[in-house]
Amino acid sequence: MQDFKQELTENSYIRQEEVAFGQCDRAERMRISALLDKVASFGGYDYDARGITRQVLIGMGYAFLLSRVAIRIHALPCYGDILTTQTWENGAKGAHMQRVFEMTDQTGRLCVSAKSDWILVDPVSHKIQRPRGFTEHSLTGCPREIHCPAPGKIVLPKEGLEELGVRRVMWSDLDGNGHLYSGKYGDIVWDHLPAQWQEETPLEFHINYSKEATLGEELRLAGICGEDGYRMEGMGSGGVCFTARIVF
Repeated sequence: MQDFKQELTENSYIRQEEVAFGQCDRAERMRISALLDKVASFGGYDYDARGITRQVLIGMGYAFLLSRVAIRIHALPCYGDILTTQTWENGAKGAHMQRVFEMTDQTGRLCVSAKSDWILVDPVSHKIQRPRGFTEHSLTGCPREIHCPAPGKIVLPKEGLEELGVRRVMWSDLDGNGHLYSGKYGDIVWDHLPAQWQEETPLEFHINYSKEATLGEELRLAGICGEDGYRMEGMGSGGVCFTARIVF
């Protein structure tokens, strides 16, 4: 049996994990939802290792919410691969605190690069807190170039969209914050993609999280195919909950 390494450096966190069968699709390729789960989880692993746990953050009056993610797939990991994920903070831009990622397999091959934007909020009111007010921790930067586009705003046109169905938020979709877990959106997107795209391996995946979706809420899915990829949005009772763009 292999011992998986875990390492904390001055400005990064590194962890090895095996790609599990349940993280993969029927072709035994890692699902986008599993990659989103790593993006969501590894920032927490990094902060936990530095003693800044979720409980400590809440005690300070802070919580992190994922705002935007961009993923570039160089070689999609498969079942049984040993994936080494390294993550770095990468400073702040406006209200967004930035974190980046690289994932390599057991041969050292770069499989996935990702960039993410987070917002700091009050855990009760969800009022946005500016990064400069987060004086309990000094943000660091990434010392290398991450080969992934920056997360950007995804907008769908008002007309020409195809209706893709409705997805109701179920109890098992919820995370500890009481809303639809960010990793789940990858499966929702793939479940509602037109069939001709579902078996394809994406080159890039982008998502904006706009509004929290809660238990029982119904998301109306719509999409459109264009030169920049397939774009999809999920509309909830209070407006757009998410928008996504997939490049094939």
